[in-house]
Amino acid sequence: MNSADLTGAVWRKSSRSNGDRNCVEVAFLGDGRVATRDSKDQGSGPALVFTSGEWAAFERGVVDGGFQRA
Repeated sequence: MNSADLTGAVWRKSSRSNGDRNCVEVAFLGDGRVATRDSKDQGSGPALVFTSGEWAAFERGVVDGGFQRA
């Protein structure tokens, strides 16, 4: 398993999220990759890192409704 150096990453979360720390945070890394993490871990938990192509496929799935609950 590879690990990414996330030192200095600028984490963002949706402006629609509330203060209860049940959010997904996203950081756009300088090399084009995108990292995600759970905000309730306050930076101590794991992060998932995606290539720009993987992130674009995820975004398309969201826009196309591919993750809607039945």
